[in-house]
Amino acid sequence: MKKSIFFLLLLLSSSVLQACTTKPLAPANNAVPTPTPIPSSLQHLETAYFASGCFWCVEAIYESLKGVEEVVSGYAGGKTANPTYKQVISGRTGHAETIQVFYNPKIISFKTLLKVFFDSHDPTTLNRQGPDRGTQYRSIAFYETAKEKEIIEAYIQLLTNKKVFKDKITTEVKKLSRFYKAEEYHQDYERLNPNSTYIQRVSKPRLLKFQINNSALLKENDNTH
Repeated sequence: MKKSIFFLLLLLSSSVLQACTTKPLAPANNAVPTPTPIPSSLQHLETAYFASGCFWCVEAIYESLKGVEEVVSGYAGGKTANPTYKQVISGRTGHAETIQVFYNPKIISFKTLLKVFFDSHDPTTLNRQGPDRGTQYRSIAFYETAKEKEIIEAYIQLLTNKKVFKDKITTEVKKLSRFYKAEEYHQDYERLNPNSTYIQRVSKPRLLKFQINNSALLKENDNTH
């Protein structure tokens, strides 16, 4: 009788342990970002897409610009459908951390957004931006039209001819195929997490450096991040 009780308890303990180790870390519907349609409130605006390192800081830089009404953090440039942040940072999806910029072309042009792109990161460090390393942090200027491609290639040639950067520009010029919005906790991350160690040591100095050198492009009172 005692042996039977012992084996029953052992069986129950094993079942509980197995159940705990197979428990999902997060609900599936919160884990996978999917392509989302552009909200009707933003459909009158133009869009531009850039990858230049961790999207937490890049999002904050573009949100500070006059003529930019919304910036979304996400993933683009790879082949994996519906990627998660964990998958992207593994470097195996082909995606880079990318921002989607909604802007008013009557106030700010695509060429100015492109200038901001090159002014706010180092386009010569292959697969790296500051302390962040991997293809997910590579420099990409995306285009949706032939005209945008022409503008990007001409601007890179101009920078090269003027020898603005000591080393060769490694920025990819890539046609946007699909943009995936990142998980909600990545949106407005710099603004919502000002005391984060990464924000304090990496993102904020990068943002402030850009704002000091480009004050004419900033919204009023938007140099206080």
